[in-house]
Amino acid sequence: MMGVTSAIVVATLLIGTGQPATSTTTPWGDPDLQGIWTDIYDTPLQRPARFAGREFLTEEEVAALDTQRSGILRRDHREPQGSERDVSGAYNAVFESVKPTSRRTSLIVAPEDGRIPAYTSEARQRLDTYREYQLALMQATETCKKQEPSCRGGKFGPPSPRRAEAPPVYNTDRLNRSDGPEDRSLAERCMGAGLPDFSGYRRIVQSPTSVAIFYDTGQGQGWQRVIPVSANPHLPAAVRQRFGDSRGRWDGKTLVVDVTNFSPRREFRGSREQLHLVERWTRIDATTLEYVVTVEDPTTWGQPWTVKQELKVQDARANRIYYEPRCHEGNFGLAGMLINSRAEERAFAQGKGPDPATRDNSTGGAGGGEENTDPLVGGN
Repeated sequence: MMGVTSAIVVATLLIGTGQPATSTTTPWGDPDLQGIWTDIYDTPLQRPARFAGREFLTEEEVAALDTQRSGILRRDHREPQGSERDVSGAYNAVFESVKPTSRRTSLIVAPEDGRIPAYTSEARQRLDTYREYQLALMQATETCKKQEPSCRGGKFGPPSPRRAEAPPVYNTDRLNRSDGPEDRSLAERCMGAGLPDFSGYRRIVQSPTSVAIFYDTGQGQGWQRVIPVSANPHLPAAVRQRFGDSRGRWDGKTLVVDVTNFSPRREFRGSREQLHLVERWTRIDATTLEYVVTVEDPTTWGQPWTVKQELKVQDARANRIYYEPRCHEGNFGLAGMLINSRAEERAFAQGKGPDPATRDNSTGGAGGGEENTDPLVGGN
């Protein structure tokens, strides 16, 4: 049986020249999906309301959007100097990029409206319960006093006794508390990568019995995925994994991958352990790989929904990928958050500083301000 190491050796022989393989099949006769691939366009996941009923933009609309989007100030925005928002936004948008605008108005191709289906009542209640908990932890902050967007639906008042409670579900987002690492978001914990993935780069290598995909995503949060191509069943239902359990098979030129067994400690748009993906990877030509994934969870959405991307091959010499999760190396940010929180608590206990419950450490990000709203997705 050929494992991951053998697959990498085979891939090196096939694409070691740094150029895309010209053959449409591997030496053992399977369709050849190997190479470094990425989506070269920016396309909204779901169709903005102003493009309702339209699958494509005109060339003139694309040109206008490209001009408008290239002029976004982004990195120059500052919140009021000395404010908490100014500090939380200090990791600014110079780290972000703007790709060319796609003619497509959404990555979602089903349903036909290009929108994520409505949540089920069960999911809505689950999400509302989680949101209420988040807002309770924020209610003593200036953010809620001023009714800023990140406190929408919340109220201003004294520190909530719920600050001593555990979250109603496993936390994957920012909480206005830093009692431990699990109060912080998965991205802050260097665990932001997940499936399905619609961004970044993917390097695919193959063997006769497996397909390996490295996802270079999330500022060093890359991860390696190995898909067995066999008739073996999924893992037992009791075994839950961060990236689920993948099982592949060939359907003509298409690699079909069924993914189940997700961990409840992951979250994708409200879905957790009941998430089910069916992926279809098809080499269209020497430079194009079509990726289609159907997303379903009957406890979260009223119907399945499908995303399609056309990924373009990248030069392997000019696009070197470092195959380790670099985010964890020297990640002093998370330790700093926890250390600073303990220092704030000590100072408050000694009467030397504000109540930590009045400080907003859950609102953050880069490139804020209306002038930095991407017109491609604004009002989505």
